Amino acid sequence: MGFAEKFIASLGSRDLRDDAFHHDLDVIAAAALAGDIGALLCRVKYADGTVNRLFEGNAGNLAQLLRIWTCKVGEKGRARRWVKTNTAWDAQAANTLYRRVAEASLAHWLDGKCKPCGGTGVAARHAACPACAGSGNAAVTCSGGFEREKIKDMVSELENLMQSHHARAARLLGRR
Repeated sequence: MGFAEKFIASLGSRDLRDDAFHHDLDVIAAAALAGDIGALLCRVKYADGTVNRLFEGNAGNLAQLLRIWTCKVGEKGRARRWVKTNTAWDAQAANTLYRRVAEASLAHWLDGKCKPCGGTGVAARHAACPACAGSGNAAVTCSGGFEREKIKDMVSELENLMQSHHARAARLLGRR
C-alpha cells in the first residue's frame, strides 16, 4: 500500500486516539511534518474530497494552493524564459499566461480523469474508451500547443512535488 492509500485510509479512521495500540494518525502526522507545498497538495487532493467527492472540501486550502502554485509557475516561467518581457504589455501577457497555466495545470492534476469513461479507460462493450484511447486520463485542453506543453510540464512538476512529499513522509512514518 502506497503512502497516498495509507493517507486516504487514515482519513476514514473511526478511532483518532494516538497511543500504543492506535496508530491511525501516524500517516496524517507524517504528511504534515514532511512540510513544503507537498503537505498542502496532499490535503487538497486527498483530504478535501477531490478524490472521492463525498463533500465539498475546504475551499480555503484550494485557494491557498492556487495562490502558491500561481507564484511558483510564474517563477518557473521567468526562470525558463517562456516569453520575453521587454515591455509592460509583454509582462502583463506573461503574467496572464502564468496564471492560465497555473490554473489549468492544477485543475488537471487534481482531476485529470477522462469524463466519458470515468477514468477506467473502458467504454461500452468492454472496448477501449475512444476519448482517452484507453488510458483513463483526459487530454489537456487549451487554445494552443505552446500553452498545452507548459500545462503538461507543470502537471508533471505537481506530480513530482507530490511524489517527493510522499517519499519524505514515508521516511518519517518509518522512523516511528
